[in-house]
Amino acid sequence: MSKRIGVGLMAAIIASCATWASAQSEGNLRHSISVDKFENRSGWRGQWDLGDAWGTIMTDILQSSGRFIVLGESDMRGAAMREQDLATSGRTAGGRMAPETGQMTPAQLLVKGAITHVERSAGGEGGGVNFRGIRVGGSRERTEINATIYLVDTRTGQVKASTSVTGEAGQRRGRFGYSGAALGGLRGDMDAFRRDNVGQAVEDAVSQAVDFLIDQLAGVPWQGSVVQVAGDRIFINRGTREGVAEGQEFNVGSSTDIVDPDTGEILDTFVETVGVIKAVQVRERLTICEAPEGVTIEAGMTVQPR
Repeated sequence: MSKRIGVGLMAAIIASCATWASAQSEGNLRHSISVDKFENRSGWRGQWDLGDAWGTIMTDILQSSGRFIVLGESDMRGAAMREQDLATSGRTAGGRMAPETGQMTPAQLLVKGAITHVERSAGGEGGGVNFRGIRVGGSRERTEINATIYLVDTRTGQVKASTSVTGEAGQRRGRFGYSGAALGGLRGDMDAFRRDNVGQAVEDAVSQAVDFLIDQLAGVPWQGSVVQVAGDRIFINRGTREGVAEGQEFNVGSSTDIVDPDTGEILDTFVETVGVIKAVQVRERLTICEAPEGVTIEAGMTVQPR
C-alpha cells in the first residue's frame, strides 16, 4: 500500500512540475532585462573573478527561467555596439548581414548589486580532493556568500525592489540552476569552478536572487502598442519573445500620461479601454489580433493584459 501511495504521489509531483514548466515557456508576459557587473566588496580574492562569475551565472539562470527577455551583460552590449560602429565606418563589407544601429533591444529592467561577504570555514563531513590548491568537492569546508540585489526601472532609474541573499556550498534553494557550458571571462575551467565550494555558493545565491526577481514581476506594468490596423486584423508590437500566446486577450485603448510639471516625471498612465482584442497569430516580435465587431481600433493605441 505504501509503495502505491508513493508512486501516486510521485506521479502527481511529476505532472505538477510538467504543468508548471509548460506555463513558464508559454503565456507568461515577459520584460527585457540586463545584468550589470556585480561589485566584489567582500575582500575575497581567488582564482576566479566573483563579479564576472555572478553576472554570467545570473544571465544564464534568468534565461533558463523563461520569464524574461534576457539581454547580454553590459560588456556584451558594449561589444555589439562597437561592431555596429565599425560597420557604419565604411571599413567593413556592407550587405544585409552587417549589424545596423538603432536595432538593439532596450532593457526595461536592470539588475545591479554587490557581493558583500564571503566566508570559508573548516568543519562538516566528507572529503573531496584538492585541485591546484583548491578543494574540489567534499564538504570539509563550509562556504557562504552574501550579496545585495537591486532591481532598477531603466525608464526612471528608480530601484523597484531590493533584497539580500545568502548562498551556501552544497545547497540549492532556488527553482533554477546554471545550465551554461562555459563561464565567459573567468580564469580556470568551468567544471572546477562548479565543484568548488565558492562556485556552489554563488550558484545557490544567484538561484535565490532569480526567484526574488520573478516574484517582483507582478508589480511591473506590461504593455504594448497597436502598430497597424488592416481591415479586421490588428497588429501589436509584442510576440512570442515577450511571452504572448495564441488565444490571449488584451484590453486596448487610448493612453494618457500624467506628467509632474515640476520634475517632468510621468506620475501615472491611464488607459481608456475601448475594447478587447484576441491573439490569433503570434510571431516572434509581432502578434496579429482580432477584435469584436463594432469596436474601433487605431494605430498607436495601448495594449495591456486583460
